[in-house]
Parts: sequence; C-alpha cells; structure tokens
Amino acid sequence: SEDPSVTLFREYLRIDTVHPKPDYDAAVRFLERVGTDLGLACQKVEVCQGRVVLILTWQGTNPRLRSVLLNSHTDVVPVFEEHWTYPPFEAVKDSQGNIYARGAQDMKCVSIQYLEAIRRLKAEGKCFARTIHLTFVPDEEVGGHKGMEMFVQRPEFRALNVGFALDEGLASPSDTFSVFYGEKSPWWIKVKCMGSPGHGSRFISNTAAEKMHKVINSFLAFRESEKQRLKSDSSLTLGDVTSLNLTMLEGGVSFNVVPSEMAAGFDIRIPPTVDLKAFEEQVATWCRGAGDGVTYEFHQKCMDQHVTSTEESDPWWKAFNGVCRDMKLQLKLEIFPAATDSRYIRAVRHPAIGFSPMNRTPVLLHDHNEFLNEQVFLRGIDIYARLLPALASVPPLPAEG
Repeated sequence: SEDPSVTLFREYLRIDTVHPKPDYDAAVRFLERVGTDLGLACQKVEVCQGRVVLILTWQGTNPRLRSVLLNSHTDVVPVFEEHWTYPPFEAVKDSQGNIYARGAQDMKCVSIQYLEAIRRLKAEGKCFARTIHLTFVPDEEVGGHKGMEMFVQRPEFRALNVGFALDEGLASPSDTFSVFYGEKSPWWIKVKCMGSPGHGSRFISNTAAEKMHKVINSFLAFRESEKQRLKSDSSLTLGDVTSLNLTMLEGGVSFNVVPSEMAAGFDIRIPPTVDLKAFEEQVATWCRGAGDGVTYEFHQKCMDQHVTSTEESDPWWKAFNGVCRDMKLQLKLEIFPAATDSRYIRAVRHPAIGFSPMNRTPVLLHDHNEFLNEQVFLRGIDIYARLLPALASVPPLPAEG
C-alpha cells in the first residue's frame, strides 16, 4: 500500500554514502537507473579521481534558452548509531509514517522529489521551452571542494547554460517554508601565539598562554555581542548575524613546561551585509591587541557575497513566488546560516534559491534520529510538480534574444 515514490525514497536512503567512505558508485548507479527509466539523458563528469557528478537532462523545446538546474548532493554526514532509535541506513518507517535515516532531510528527499515530480509531468505529456538539468554532486558535506567547487569551473558545467538553480534548504518546524536567497561567508581562522617558554614553576612574562587568553577573550566577547543582538531582535534570524565559535585549541608539551607556542581555531560565518575587509581588520586588531608574536592564517576564506534577487521584477523569482502564492505556501526569506553548494553556483553569477519543501518538521540535519514524514515528502513532490513548469516556462529574457 506504500506510495511508489516513498518506496524509491527509502531505497535511496539505504545506500550508504556516509563519510569518510561514501559509496558514491552505488548512488550514481541507482540515480542513473532512475533517470534512464524516466527517459532522461545521462552524463557523468569525473571532476577528480573518484568524484563523479551525474547529470540527468530533460531537454526543452528551445535549447537556446537558459536552463533550470536542480542540484542535490549524494553524500551524508557520519552517525553515532548508539543515539538512534532505528539503524540509520535501514530507512525504517514508524506507525506515524516517519521515515528514519541519515539523509532523510539532508538531502536525499529533495533528489527523489525532483525525479518524482518529473515522472509525474512526463506522464501527463508535458514539455517546456527550457531544458531542466538535474545534477547529483559528491562531497558537499566536506566543503564541496572535490564536487561543485570544481564542477562549476569545467566546460561541462558551462555547457548546461544555467539560468536559475534550485538547491537544498532547511526544514521548518512552523507552518512557513524557509527560502534561502544567500549564504554566509565561511571563514576558518587559525591564530598562533608565540611567547617565552620556561619551567612550569615560575611566573614567566610574555607567555603564549597569556596572549592566547587575550585573543580568546576578544573573539568570544564579539561572539556574545552577536548572540545578544540576535536574542534581542525578533526580526533577525541566525543568518543575519555573524556566528563565531572556538573549535580547536593546540599547545603544550608537558605539565611542567611553559610552551613557546599555542594555537586556536575559529569557525566564523559572516552574513552578506557585513563588510568583509572591515571585519578582517577587526580580526587583525584583536590579534595585535594580544601582543607581539600573534599571527593568524586562513584555512578557508570565502569572499563571495552574491545574493539572489527576490524582487517581483525578477522573472525567476516571480515564477517561483507565484507558484508558492497560488499554493498558499507561506514563505520566510532568509540567509542560510551555514554553507551549501549554492555558494559556488552564485559565485559564477547564476541565481540560486535554497529550498527544501519541509514545513511542520523539526530541523534534524546532522542530528540523531533524522527523519521525514512520508506525507511531508509527498507534499514536496506536489510542490515541485508546480514549480518546475513555472520555472521552465519563464519567457525569453532580454539577454536570450
């Protein structure tokens, strides 16, 4: 009695694409099989050794027009099985219709919803002016550096002639649906403090630890100010403030030795409204204020702050928003608080919206007992089956002649 779309979803969830050794080959075989069954053209692009992007294409009637790109990633984050009610790769469905599996929300649901919406539209005999491409990419959960970041620089990506992209969003516990039109810039900074070493029994001056204490105080004082700003203004979301966390501490060789060097790692996520050059100067000021021998280096420094237009004058947004309005979907426009592959798509100047149609659902990506209710999943197919015709039928734009 189970809906075949739900059965397909659960089959995909059972493919173990968890890091650090995701079974990408099995995922690609599964998706290629589904694409072939739907009559979609298949192309595989190996962006680097062992990392394949699968492209499925539904050709439009006017290939000169820019295409609609439906992106999703195939990998999932690790699990701690002892904290799960059900095995995380068995896709168990309970009596309420909740499907428990790693990837249920992030984001194997969206991959299957895309495909099942296309299945429905093709069964109805529909065809559209614009081509629809589906891309299934690896390594998003580890930064996308061997996935979308490399793919957007390749001729195969440019050949897709992308006009507008959809990618993942987040579940929403309320009635509203979250829509993400931009992302924070992730900065990973390592601060090193050099100081005088010596015996642990003495009051040595100018130590690395004293300098590190000042550095941490400065960084965490800023963290607290942003936390309070978010708390005191109900109009703000997590995407509107700069998040900062101390994530690593290094130093020391023995209990009785004052170390000559200590280091701290910070994960900082900066909204598009912040002047990045000014923020880096603030970081430099904190480091200078801690004393001599204090330096910092970037392990990640995203400088792209492109956002996607949500003005009614924008034809892509008008099409997207028009469907949501017709379906009486309440949208909440936000900046994504973390990072997705959309940032690489926007960086090469293509508009992208992050949208996972899951409302009345707790946000459980990367959490224990990740689940999605089958009715919410099926409703998502209904939504995409309305969105895709609207996007693929956007009239020719001035740049398209």
